[in-house]
Amino acid sequence: MGLFSRNYDKPGPGVKKDEPRKKGAARFFELLVRDFWDMIKLNLLLCLCLMPTVAAFILGFMGFYAGVTFIVALILAYPVGGAVTAYIYYITKMMRDDPSFVWYEFKRKFRENFRQAAPIGMLCTAFVYAQVLLWAGLAIGEPGGNSAWFFVALISLVIFGMITPYIFLHLAYIELKTLGTIKNSVLMSFGYLPRSLMGAVLGGIMWVLFALFFPVSLVFVPLIILAGISISTLLCLMWVWPPFDNQFKIEETLIKRLEEE
Repeated sequence: MGLFSRNYDKPGPGVKKDEPRKKGAARFFELLVRDFWDMIKLNLLLCLCLMPTVAAFILGFMGFYAGVTFIVALILAYPVGGAVTAYIYYITKMMRDDPSFVWYEFKRKFRENFRQAAPIGMLCTAFVYAQVLLWAGLAIGEPGGNSAWFFVALISLVIFGMITPYIFLHLAYIELKTLGTIKNSVLMSFGYLPRSLMGAVLGGIMWVLFALFFPVSLVFVPLIILAGISISTLLCLMWVWPPFDNQFKIEETLIKRLEEE
């Protein structure tokens, strides 16, 4: 059986009826153990979608026709928004204990959200690339003259990490125009500031460690491609998903809809 094959005869993972869900670290490790294979498949799918734009950016970063390759990298980021939306949607399905099939759900949500998510994905990609260039410049610049830029880069990165999960959750679950999606996401990220901040910190800690120990950390790239992004995203959504679900009654609505059918 193929890696992303649709095995509709195999029952998906779930919880026993009326069994209360674990919380905190116990819940995280329960999901990690139960759904680890699906997280690997999901991680690989996302990396396949990111590979063209990341490869172009790396070429530019290494000095290969930098101006041209940076533009090409942004053009190749066109599918990123749809891929990230589908990816985050599936992670939340795991958190909802909703049995499903990785390739089928990923492809369905990608198609549903591709057009609306594309410009948002390109903007997010541009921000990430700008951050990489900025931090690289800070690393090789004069220590005394980088203080202001250091705080600008750090604060903007934290705010980005707080807001973007809500944006892609909106794209995955709520039918809103793009401006409404961004406005709602900003309001929610600051309305639930402690959770948003913890989500940003835990979701970004892997990338911070990777940058701090670069280039030694390059040896961990295969692990990041295999499952690292999924683990980081799960850590983030453990904090961000509950207020989002509570705000829009996502799980309650889906359960009622399933019962009606």
